[in-house]
Amino acid sequence: MTTATQPADQEALLERAWAALPASYRMPQTAPTLEQARAWCRQLAESHYENFHVASWFLPKALRPHFHAIYAYCRVSDDLGDEVGDTTLSLALLDLWERELDACYAGRARHPVFVALAETIRACSIPREPFADLLVAFRQDQTVTRYQNMQQLLDYCRYSANPVGRLVLYACGYADEERFRFSDATCSALQLANFWQDVRVDYPKGRIYLPQDDMQRFGVTEQTIASGVATPEFRALLQYEVDFARNLFLEGLPLIGRVDRDLAVDLDLFSRGGLAILRAIQQQNYDVLSARPAISKRTKLALAMRAVSGKALPFLRLSTASTGKAA
Repeated sequence: MTTATQPADQEALLERAWAALPASYRMPQTAPTLEQARAWCRQLAESHYENFHVASWFLPKALRPHFHAIYAYCRVSDDLGDEVGDTTLSLALLDLWERELDACYAGRARHPVFVALAETIRACSIPREPFADLLVAFRQDQTVTRYQNMQQLLDYCRYSANPVGRLVLYACGYADEERFRFSDATCSALQLANFWQDVRVDYPKGRIYLPQDDMQRFGVTEQTIASGVATPEFRALLQYEVDFARNLFLEGLPLIGRVDRDLAVDLDLFSRGGLAILRAIQQQNYDVLSARPAISKRTKLALAMRAVSGKALPFLRLSTASTGKAA
């Protein structure tokens, strides 16, 4: 719902936008209690856990409500941009969501996400910037569908992926630039790995994340992607992009040894998972057009077991020297 001060046409626009989303996402008339808000966020996190690994089984129980709140903010923000199906409506909702973020920092939280998030922000001393940066990326998704070069794509990752890693660090009590730098490398690498995995999925949505200048250099056109046939040129391009993402993972690995053991398990798992995506692409001979590379449940379990083993036996943690063998 909207406030009485909004013009009628804006109110009608937002009503149409909310109608495209789950009813539970709507703005309530009155703010829930903290307990109710945390339950709302926990339910959302647990029902979507496979799609977005923010809330963690391996972190201390006391931190989980904070991770549920952060996850809920990220999940709903993403859905406002990606699940409405209309650019004008999505942008209107994202603007409303940013006003609610400002209200949260002003002590006027109303939506369950922001009621829960307000306590997380207070307890973990989280600034507004990483939350607002995510909205920059979701707005950009509405209007930008091509990236001229890798730097432009990394600039997008700076808003779409890196804030998530920083929010995780803030929630765990870390707020220094060195750790942020390692986290940014890992998060950007994860984003790129997902882009290379989903070339076939993103194209029907009108999006190509492969840098345009790299496509030109390797002789790959949009028609190649549209045809669904991985030519030798396309495979060479994907191999180049996979190698770039793998090197980014290597840049971020030192973070695993600079956090406590509980968070190290998650970071180890994130990096192993991203590297496994790159390995799956490689195993398909870089053909991501005929079939989307996937990680089997068996492999996911093996990744988790190896990451957990690293908690008790630090020498088993993922490191620069071990990435060639890590599953």
